[in-house]
Amino acid sequence: MLKITSAVGIQAVSALRHGRSPCYVALQCLGRLDTKSQLDQKLPSSTFLNKIVSNRCCLHHSVRCYAKNKDKKSNKGQKKVTIDEKLLAEHFKYNAMKTEMEKAVTALKNNYIKNLSLRSSTGALDSLPVTFEGDEYVIQDLAQIVRKNPKTIILNMISFPQAIPAVLESLKASGMNLNPQQDKTSIFIPIPKVTKEHRENLSKGAKALFIKTKDTIKELQNKNIKLLKDNDTLATDLVHTLQDQITALADKYVLDAQRIMEEKQSELKGDS
Repeated sequence: MLKITSAVGIQAVSALRHGRSPCYVALQCLGRLDTKSQLDQKLPSSTFLNKIVSNRCCLHHSVRCYAKNKDKKSNKGQKKVTIDEKLLAEHFKYNAMKTEMEKAVTALKNNYIKNLSLRSSTGALDSLPVTFEGDEYVIQDLAQIVRKNPKTIILNMISFPQAIPAVLESLKASGMNLNPQQDKTSIFIPIPKVTKEHRENLSKGAKALFIKTKDTIKELQNKNIKLLKDNDTLATDLVHTLQDQITALADKYVLDAQRIMEEKQSELKGDS
């Protein structure tokens, strides 16, 4: 009896190694035993052995189900991290980091207002950056901006005529779909019609600026976490706690920036 059950077990193990069902192989063995038992009454019937194999198969499947449930449990979300500003301020320049993250979000908001408008305005052009003779200026430093009519803006460049090529280049690269025309020391800027393509380009621009802001915030996060890890005077558990809180704070500002982006994209999509 022991020999027979061992033989069935060996067949089942071999099946597992070759990717086959151990239950199926074991039952095949039992079928052959039934045929032999009819010829030789001393050989045991498969009835008892079938119970053994069935029990082993059930055990095999129950173990697999346990592993699946364990994996599912590991995918649960992490617990919410509470930010203790006093604790953070005690161990590194927390206020400076927080200020820089806030500046990044504010800069994104201002960038949207000034440079991602469906209709070009004198306000949007005022702060458009221009690189001239190795330095960076804004257009209002180099030109007098005049709105001739609702469809045309004029830049009077009489004070800095040598900067006209740089201003033209900046206008064309502004992402505002501008097509400036030069007439002596004046630049005429027709306000473009709002098209679907123009809306899509502005929406893509909004996402690109958000990604840039997100990267800035994450760089600040990683920089300060590295400073904490390099500080040998801090306990490991404390470093982990501070790291989690810094990450939570950075995620908060990223979410703020994302909300601003989504609001801007909604505005660009729905504005007529």
